[in-house]
Amino acid sequence: MLKRLLTVKDLSVQFKTPEGFVTAVNELNFSLNVGETLGIVGESGSGKSQTAFALMGLLAKNGQTSGSALLNDRELLGLKEKALNKIRAEEIAMIFQDPMTSLNPYMKVGEQLMEVLKYHKGLSKSEAFNESVRMLDAVKMPESRKRMGMYPHEFSGGMRQRVMIAMALLCQPKLLIADEPTTALDVTVQAQIMGLLNELKYEFNTAIIMITHDLGVVASVCDKVLVMYAGRTMEYGTVQDIFYRPTHPYTLGLLEAIPSLDDAKEELHTIPGNPPNLLHLPKGCPFVPRCEFSIETCLSKPPKLDYFGEYQLRACYRKVEELKA
Repeated sequence: MLKRLLTVKDLSVQFKTPEGFVTAVNELNFSLNVGETLGIVGESGSGKSQTAFALMGLLAKNGQTSGSALLNDRELLGLKEKALNKIRAEEIAMIFQDPMTSLNPYMKVGEQLMEVLKYHKGLSKSEAFNESVRMLDAVKMPESRKRMGMYPHEFSGGMRQRVMIAMALLCQPKLLIADEPTTALDVTVQAQIMGLLNELKYEFNTAIIMITHDLGVVASVCDKVLVMYAGRTMEYGTVQDIFYRPTHPYTLGLLEAIPSLDDAKEELHTIPGNPPNLLHLPKGCPFVPRCEFSIETCLSKPPKLDYFGEYQLRACYRKVEELKA
């Protein structure tokens, strides 16, 4: 039986602004077992990154959280900075979207890697050096010992991302959050990084939360998928459920927007309109202005998240059969 690692219940994230409160994440629920990968997908502004920042305690000063996020039965929300610093890297680590802005341009890569081990593990300089080289080897960095003495600007985009992955895994955290880890990379390097994360998951038995706007990215590496829109869960299920038995109009739209080599269509499908203003959300379902299947009920009250099948959840008033008509 798989052991539960992370349980998120009714997680909400709000930001106080001069115009009012912005709800970036609205009563999110999901769980993650040891060694599993969860993909959180959705367009920009759907609340994916703010979910990760809430778990890491990295929200902006005007942000506030409610709900619960248990990592091995320990509550993450509301922890003091000192306790969070102990948990970060050792139990939960994050790969940020842009490695060039995440790495210190004035420090050699080796110094940045060694700093993590000396601070969190208390290793000596020589021990930290050898362990850093070993981790660079694990992420398939060529000439890893030589790279230790180089600066971030001397690396390619893919190599910098490998450094960030190595840094995140140095303390062998139980949970790794990857926030759009392949956004700035070309297709070939994207495939390499995704394959690498998949390999490292099994090697270190690390659970992964993969944040992306591209459903195609999660197809080969994720066990579960959470589809978010305007801070809410639209659909939640296994990869097989989401890709082969989608039950929500938004999920269908995202899937149809993925280019296919086997599809002879001349025009790529798009979801009309834009994501809503979080200050002025629709009274009902947040997707209703862009949904071709909306009905009158959708305008007045957000649909509840209900089970469809044994493990799949969806928030939609329309029957699944009606979406396929």
